[in-house]
Order: sequence, then structure tokens, then C-alpha cells
Amino acid sequence: MIRAFTYSDKKLTLLDQTRLPSLTAYVTATTVEEVCDAIRTMKVRGAPAIGVCAAYGLAIAAHAAPKTGYGAFMAAFGRAADRLASSRPTAVNLFWAIERMTAKAAKLKGRPPAEIVRALEAEARLIEEEDLSINRAIGENLLGLLGDGATVLTHCNAGILATSGYGTALAPVYLAKERGMNIRVYADETRPLLQGARLTAYELRQSGVDVTLICDGMAAAVMAKGIIDAVVVGCDRVAANGDTANKIGTFGLSVLAKHFGVPMYVAAPTPTIDLGCATGRDIPIEERDESEVTCGFGVRTAPEGVKVYNPAFDVTPWEHITSIVTETGIACPPYGERLKALTGRAREQR
Repeated sequence: MIRAFTYSDKKLTLLDQTRLPSLTAYVTATTVEEVCDAIRTMKVRGAPAIGVCAAYGLAIAAHAAPKTGYGAFMAAFGRAADRLASSRPTAVNLFWAIERMTAKAAKLKGRPPAEIVRALEAEARLIEEEDLSINRAIGENLLGLLGDGATVLTHCNAGILATSGYGTALAPVYLAKERGMNIRVYADETRPLLQGARLTAYELRQSGVDVTLICDGMAAAVMAKGIIDAVVVGCDRVAANGDTANKIGTFGLSVLAKHFGVPMYVAAPTPTIDLGCATGRDIPIEERDESEVTCGFGVRTAPEGVKVYNPAFDVTPWEHITSIVTETGIACPPYGERLKALTGRAREQR
């Protein structure tokens, strides 16, 4: 299985996803600043992977922090946590992982810093292991909705490259492959950074999955043919009412799915559910540099000086979502109480 990242000996090794599919290259992060840069520049991306890598970034920070006393140690650790929190604003897993690592350090107040470092490194590894388990469970739940022979349409990349393994939206595809079943995938290219073309098509081809790449504007024509059984996407944050933030273009896809009567499933690990965020209007939406639109991959495709609006995400209203699929169960609208129950169950299982 392809790995988006590995951690060992105080080093985080990352598959540089900005260079795929033409070049398979790795970068090594040995400082918090290098981990922040990898997240900000999208060398590593995908909400679950960002969360796990942030946890490992704090393990690296813990190794580098002063060991002269708890106060000095936590001051340095806190600065590292703040720096990581500023790297990207929309994916809630980033903040969830930072809060979990910070809480772990706080529980060990009074213990020798060296002991805290070991505990934090163990916690980061546990977060990675939990993510892998979560993804597989989401895959099981989604596979029950899809079945053998299904054809799904997906957007952006919510597969192995966005997680510790299996992915979220693509997890049922990989589970089906393991069991001799077959799920076919249509992948939107996903403008402007082409995560569907560069990453989803790449990892599915590497794994021997039947994948067809389409431009974003072709989704309506494909659905009109009646060949899509479900739209399955990942997410970066789910509000308490079920509104969901995902890669820009997902909202439009949900409108098409509703028009054509195609079910829309959102794969959401429970750490992605933000019960403190009432609705999608409260989700911060990252805006990225205009050059991604006007000069993507070094080739100018728009006139100099043209105004650009480049949000990285949009919000799909809960009314457009057939089901939100988590590792602890499946939520259907209205989502409020069901999401609370599923996140509560997840906390009990940890």
C-alpha cells in the first residue's frame, strides 16, 4: 500500500504530493517549521493525514523542547502547537490532534520532561493507528451501502494519500478489491490543483482499481447517462447540523446529485465532526493564492492582472447529503442528535 507519510527516529518522511504523478519524491521534516511548511504547501494534505502529521510534528517539538523543567518545556511545546494551528484553517482534524496532544502533555504535569516526550510520541503513534482503524471501519459501513459492482463518482482525493491508509471515501473501494469485489470509480479532476487527476487517479491505478478520470464540468453529463450509483466524498469538517466542508466543487456536485436522484454519501471520521460549530456558515474557509488559478503548475492560463477568487473549500448543506458515514455508524438527516450519538460512541471506544 502507498504511504503518504512515515515517522521514525524523530523524523517525519512525507511523500511530496505536489510532485505527483510525474515524480515520486519524498521530503523529510525534522522540525516543527518543516512540518508546518509541508502542511501549508500541501506536500501532505487530506484532513486525517494533516491531523496525524500535526501530532508527529508535536512529537518532534517535544524532542526539541528544553528539558530543564516542565514550565520551559510546555512554553516551547505551546509555541509549536500555535505554529501548527496556523498552517491551515479549515480541516478540524488539525486542531483536534493538537488539542489531544496538548491535553496529554498537561496530564503529565510534574513528570520528568523526558517521560513526557516518550508519552507524546506514543500518543502520536496511537492517533495514527486509530486513523487507520477508523478508515477501515468507514469502508465497511460504506461498502454495505454500495455493494459489489457499484460505480461511484468522487471529488478531490480522500484515499490512501489523504490518510494513514485506506482513505475515507475510497476505503470501500480498497476493501472491495481485497475481497475480490469490484467498485468502479469516476474521478473528478478537481480544479485548480487537480487532486483528482494527480492523486486519486494515481493511487487507484497503482492499486489496480477501475478508474475513469473526468473534468469537473463533465459530472452532469456522466450522471445524466445513469451510470453513477452514488457520489462519495470525504470532508474536512462537519458542522453540528450536518453541513459539510470539502474541496471546492463538492457543493456543485451535491446539487447535481440531488437533481439526478443519485445518493450523496460523505465519509467522515468522527474527529472531523465539530459539534462546537453550529452550521456551515461558521466553518472558516481557506482562500489560497491566485497563482493556483492563473498560473497552475508554472503555465500561465489567464491574463496578467485579472481578479481571482480562490476558496479551497465550499460547504454542502445537510439537505443535499443522503448520509454521513462514520466509523461508528451511519447518520441520516436530520443530523444533529445522530452526529452527537456517533461522536459520543467514538469517545467511549477510545
